[in-house]
Amino acid sequence: MLRKLTSALAALLLSAGLATSAQAADTNPDTLRVALLPDENAATIIKRNQPLKDYLEQALNKKVELVVTTDYSSMIEAMRFGRLELAYFGPLSFTMAKSKADIEPFAARLKGGSTTYHSVLIGNKEQGITAIDKIKGKNVAFGDQASTSSHLIPKKVLLDGGLHWEKDYKQNFVGAHDAVAMAVQNGHAQAGGLSKPIFDSLVKRGLVTEDKVTVLKVSAPFPQYPWAMRSNLDQPLKDKIRQAFYDLKQPDVLKAFKVDGFAKIADNDYDVVRDLANSLGLAQY
Repeated sequence: MLRKLTSALAALLLSAGLATSAQAADTNPDTLRVALLPDENAATIIKRNQPLKDYLEQALNKKVELVVTTDYSSMIEAMRFGRLELAYFGPLSFTMAKSKADIEPFAARLKGGSTTYHSVLIGNKEQGITAIDKIKGKNVAFGDQASTSSHLIPKKVLLDGGLHWEKDYKQNFVGAHDAVAMAVQNGHAQAGGLSKPIFDSLVKRGLVTEDKVTVLKVSAPFPQYPWAMRSNLDQPLKDKIRQAFYDLKQPDVLKAFKVDGFAKIADNDYDVVRDLANSLGLAQY
């Protein structure tokens, strides 16, 4: 009996040792799993970001696997359980991931010399939604529940305009920013909220027409989308990752993010997002 217990204990210790070794090795993996926000069609996102993959593989001398999860929550959980090394979050989804995982932001989108951006609230012009008060009793499309610019910010804009989600309109979560714009344009929702850069891109590409959709409100500025990495990565690797983003100048990579570059960012820059989520009672998301 004693021999069996000793053998079992030895096996357990060996297993624990192997697990520890695997975990240690994972701090400097040969392949970096890089997640991108599921705010548009997954195939489109992967295709658009092939230049990023090529750039990072060359800059870091690592293989890179681009990942697009089914939704924001799946991305947060993947980071929480160490299934990602890098992730490109929205401001709200970053704060949610940060509360569950040991991660750190290191770079944010830089556009026009600023690391802030705006959300827009849009309306279906053909159905007479030309002002916020016209939305009362109508359907409003949001993106993902964990999205800053297609949920958190436009919901606050509506609240400031006198409309509460529990009594003044019906909210529908359609997943992605482009889906919000399409829902409003097609009349499936009378209003919706999404990132202004994405809305501007959809208009420029001719996917959304301003004769059918009108901008009701542009939000105040909020901190830009951050890149975050697992804190337990080896320090030399973390330093190389940071520098790769700060040095990024390739036009085809930057074009995919609609930015001029990436700049340093800190966790406390997102306290304004945490405060907004708490003020709306949305921290549970």
